[in-house]
Amino acid sequence: MRVLLIGNGGREHAIAWKLSQSDRVERIFVAPGNGGTATLAKAENVALSTEDLAGLRDFAAANAIDLTLVGPEAPLVAGVVDVFQEAGLPIFGPTRAAAQIEGSKAFSKQFMEKYGIPTGRAQIFDDFDQATRYLRSLDGVPVIKASGLAAGKGVILPETRSEAAAVLHAMLVERQFGDASAQVLVEERLSGPELSVLAFCDGETLRVMPAAQDHKRLLDGDYGPNTGGMGAFAPSPLATPELLAQVSAEILLPTVQGLAAEGTPYVGVLYAGLMLTPAGPKVLEFNCRFGDPETQVILPLLESDLAEICLACVEGRLETVTPSWRAGAAVTVVMASGGYPGEYTTGVEITGVEAAEALGCLVFHAGTKRQDGRLLTAGGRVLAVTALGDTIQAAAQAAYQGVAQIHFNQAHYRRDIGLQA
Repeated sequence: MRVLLIGNGGREHAIAWKLSQSDRVERIFVAPGNGGTATLAKAENVALSTEDLAGLRDFAAANAIDLTLVGPEAPLVAGVVDVFQEAGLPIFGPTRAAAQIEGSKAFSKQFMEKYGIPTGRAQIFDDFDQATRYLRSLDGVPVIKASGLAAGKGVILPETRSEAAAVLHAMLVERQFGDASAQVLVEERLSGPELSVLAFCDGETLRVMPAAQDHKRLLDGDYGPNTGGMGAFAPSPLATPELLAQVSAEILLPTVQGLAAEGTPYVGVLYAGLMLTPAGPKVLEFNCRFGDPETQVILPLLESDLAEICLACVEGRLETVTPSWRAGAAVTVVMASGGYPGEYTTGVEITGVEAAEALGCLVFHAGTKRQDGRLLTAGGRVLAVTALGDTIQAAAQAAYQGVAQIHFNQAHYRRDIGLQA
């Protein structure tokens, strides 16, 4: 099987790494890939942008690609699956219409309300004055969310009403996130621990993965600004079999059935970002793809063939496949460029990756590139260092031993990932 993988982050390196273990997979083309996928067995990078949907389609057709997987959300929301399907090319991921579950928080909220899926109360606005009038009517301080894709930066938790009003002004008037903040949600602030529950879907059947917890805040103790994710662990001790059964019955299945009823069957990975409130699990957001950095802890626990699972989803036969998961736990620690999630420098040399791997760690590259035989930083989140262990604490200790081997100037990472689980 010849596979095309679209994306260039740590998630894509983890997906490519898992695909490379399949006896069925002969070759993996990663578009555009990164410094990690460039040296992976069976894999090669292809200089194609994730935004070049026609170019990706033409490459798949010209290179006899048997299956395409899509890592990031932007090409899914832009309709890459529709473009491939129109050309008769097998591709794993939701159509443009189904990907609106992530692409438009306004659509997602209205969908959840229509199908009785538990979530926080929210009002949707495209006018600043109307939004601030509503804000003044609230008892507490809400969460403000840009409706469109904002690279993980569009959810703001203001501390005061005046700060909330300033956020609304930045989004609706100053268009802080461009068209992504043309509509905003003013949403009830829920409380409780967060949980990421992902499932493979073929339009009807679900296969739930081990639940993960990620750390979005930049600094230890969950302080500092939100990021794309500074680390994760799986399986979460919060995700009892009873809780996962409840999430499947009350959230995942109604979502898949609702999207099918809307005429947009959901194929791919459905990711529910949940808050475990005193009133039960509620959806904070849906994502239409593998999470990052959750993928870097979920896929190392997968014993089954990832290519076969994805192909079964595309062919509508997931009910015949039962993925197998290894015992124990996985922890990943993200190493980021100094200054992230704000401005940061790239082109900084990275050393010690081989030493971390020699300790048994899996080092997934996110923002890296290879130049003149050297490994350099090329993004905000640079590496995700993953380790396995019998317990979360053992895996965390092993991951931090790996992190200690790796060096690049102004590297930043949290020192508490998985240690409190």
